Amino acid sequence: MKLINALYLVPVNISDAPLRDVLPEGNLDVLRGLHHIIVENVRTARRFLKRCDPAFDIAGVTFYELNRHTDPTQISGYLDALRRGEPMGVMSEAGCPAVADPGAAVVSIAQREGLRVIPMVGPSSILMALMASGFNGQGFSFNGYLPIEARDREKRIRDLEALSRRADMTQIFIETPYRNNRMIATLATVLKPDTLLCVACDITDPEKETIVTLPASKWRKRSYDFDKRPAIFLIYSQH
Repeated sequence: MKLINALYLVPVNISDAPLRDVLPEGNLDVLRGLHHIIVENVRTARRFLKRCDPAFDIAGVTFYELNRHTDPTQISGYLDALRRGEPMGVMSEAGCPAVADPGAAVVSIAQREGLRVIPMVGPSSILMALMASGFNGQGFSFNGYLPIEARDREKRIRDLEALSRRADMTQIFIETPYRNNRMIATLATVLKPDTLLCVACDITDPEKETIVTLPASKWRKRSYDFDKRPAIFLIYSQH
């Protein structure tokens, strides 16, 4: 496959499902043609590429690490190969790069400079959770992490619930996996009884995937254990 001078945004699997079930074969063709890839973590990126193809030429790739420890003044320099006319790639740790992901910083630079950006097809836990929730898919907002301090968190939950009801918008957010059960308990307590809560865990995993939508009142009585599992939370409060 002949690549053009562009920044390719290549998704990564989000579970242990067979790669052929979640990623198009064309993505691997693109990766084979890249010699410069911006990644969140070099070690896991190499592991992913070897899983895609045990014969993948890892030694022929220059990796650029972009995460919360990266010096912001260095990011623009990561695109020098692209400026010279060589195709480059961006990979996330999981899912789609530049969506709730540090890769957005380098994509922003590419767009400002008029460099071609090509998004590839792949799994997004945010969109897949929305698809399966039964909530409004025409108006929604992803809010990242909620505050850690209990009082601030409860206020934020009430604000998101009010916004959902007022604007008819699904509100989506995430949590550190080891705090999932506490998050559900807080949501079940703070939300109005008829507000709907969807918890989507281990999306695309053929054995572990669990996606459940219930009113907050039923979550209060339900037994659950989503601890240490990658999860997406969605709330929807109808008029």
